[in-house]
Amino acid sequence: MIKLSKADYNKIVAHAESELPDEACGLIAGTVDGENKEIKKVYLLSNIDHSNEHFSLDPKEQLAAVKDMRQNGFVPLGNWHSHPESPSRPSDEDKRLAYDSKASYMILSLMDRENPVLNSFKINGTASEKEELVIY
Repeated sequence: MIKLSKADYNKIVAHAESELPDEACGLIAGTVDGENKEIKKVYLLSNIDHSNEHFSLDPKEQLAAVKDMRQNGFVPLGNWHSHPESPSRPSDEDKRLAYDSKASYMILSLMDRENPVLNSFKINGTASEKEELVIY
């Protein structure tokens, strides 16, 4: 299970909406207790691809985020990105680029702008499994 505060959920949605029509992206960090993860900080990074079909994290921002995680005693939990025009599920490219089977890959669909859908996935090769996401 992975837990995300409503405030951080709103932060992700607002950033994703502000980046339209491009995909938005970022990192998530927090704590791990057995199988449970709690997101303590969401990082809003730039999509240097400026594309509505894929994203690449800005390397300088990524490095700054990792340094911030270490300073705050958080562990990297994974990343998040938006799908402006497609469902909240990993695309073939998302699966191909998923390098860490332990990471959480959060995908926010903005297909229905009035009802954003956020899901979290574990990805291992071509297989993806939905992870229980609790927004509190």
